[in-house]
Amino acid sequence: MSERVLIAGGSGFLGSHLSDLFLSRGYRVLCMDNFSTGNRRNTAHLSDNPHFEAITADITEPVRVDGDLAYVLNFASPASPPDYLKMPIETLKVGAWGTYHLLELAREKNAVFLQASTSEVYGDPDITPQPESYWGNVNPIGPRSVYDEAKRYGEAMTMAFHRHFGVKTRLLRIFNVYGPRMRPNDGRAIPNFVTQALRNEDITVYGDGSQTRSLCYVADEVDGIFRLAMSDESDPVNIGNPSTEITMLALAETILKRSGSKSKIVFRDLPKDDPKQRRPDITRAKAILGWEPFTSLEDGLGKTIDYFRDLQSAGEI
Repeated sequence: MSERVLIAGGSGFLGSHLSDLFLSRGYRVLCMDNFSTGNRRNTAHLSDNPHFEAITADITEPVRVDGDLAYVLNFASPASPPDYLKMPIETLKVGAWGTYHLLELAREKNAVFLQASTSEVYGDPDITPQPESYWGNVNPIGPRSVYDEAKRYGEAMTMAFHRHFGVKTRLLRIFNVYGPRMRPNDGRAIPNFVTQALRNEDITVYGDGSQTRSLCYVADEVDGIFRLAMSDESDPVNIGNPSTEITMLALAETILKRSGSKSKIVFRDLPKDDPKQRRPDITRAKAILGWEPFTSLEDGLGKTIDYFRDLQSAGEI
């Protein structure tokens, strides 16, 4: 019988793409979600697949799963600023208790545990690109700290289980990812810009738009995640695309042009502690995993805009 993987947050943007990838590689997938930000539509196409199972559960409570598990992947957390600012306590609980409960499950099942952490552990970085050895510049009591510190705590918990119990752990640091299945109301730059452009509404850029993000297309990202899960590497690994670093103003202008929109760009105040720069150092990912992204920003944005156009045609945005 094929190996079984549990994906917590499996109906979310990244979790659903990982479900597709693991199934395509011959695994059985158990998708676990409480649907606070996930969407059943993301995995609806898998409902008839005999190797796919979906259950509704909240990992801030103890997790019980019958049968074997070879991998436990923790992607269960609000991930966009509007979500975690709206659900601050829930975000802290899922980062702390949720991570703990899934680690206990992995220990019980003798499974590999992969923790989805984030570039937000670097805070507003003083150095660029950001290597895994950088300890970060994080405001521990700012409004974004509910997410930043939840993820930093999750990393500490993961390493504690690895060192103390010998759990086979993987630490993934995700940089900005985009692509189909992002929520139109996600609140992050690309869904915001694309939905505003398709509606011919003002495109809102925060600050002067000089802050940068490095954007990795979702197909590249999940390939890197899969390789990390299959590796023996327990220290953190950045998975992101350093070659697509772009200012938010340039991104808005690119989407405006690519979508043929009549929108105009307007500026709003920059949110507190918004990072000025994001660019991953992926030296370790290249060396350890043999991974690097290959999708150009032009191609990835084209596919993403097409996805949102389809949602618009269906009356969903």
